[in-house]
Amino acid sequence: MTINEIQDEIIEEFELFDDWEGKYEYIIDLGKKLPKLADEHKNQDNIIKGCQSIVWLHAYKKDDKLHFEADSEAIIVKGLVSMLVKVMTNHTPEEILKSDLYFIDKVGLASHLAQTRSNGLASMVKQMRAYAVAYQAKDN
Repeated sequence: MTINEIQDEIIEEFELFDDWEGKYEYIIDLGKKLPKLADEHKNQDNIIKGCQSIVWLHAYKKDDKLHFEADSEAIIVKGLVSMLVKVMTNHTPEEILKSDLYFIDKVGLASHLAQTRSNGLASMVKQMRAYAVAYQAKDN
């Protein structure tokens, strides 16, 4: 699936809920389903700067595509990062850098998250794009 197809799928899933209580429960559920991050990747180098909660993000390249693994101590944040992992994993650095992450606005996250969480979400996206730049530079 393309990045946009995955985003559209997330938007459709959010449309199933009538209110934000249901949407928050869904985000929490997504966080619970996020695969466990190996303890060796829970280190200072993998902590995303700019997040109020601790968020670890590990990236690696396999078959020319980036893969992301993440975790957080905060349940809502873990759900948010799980959506980003779903959208960005298994794509080339070029695809990631060219992507427009419109699902964040379309599902209403930008307007319904507290400012600190919204800033944290932006920091997660920024870090994923930074990994894409770094891996792209290694290839050139």
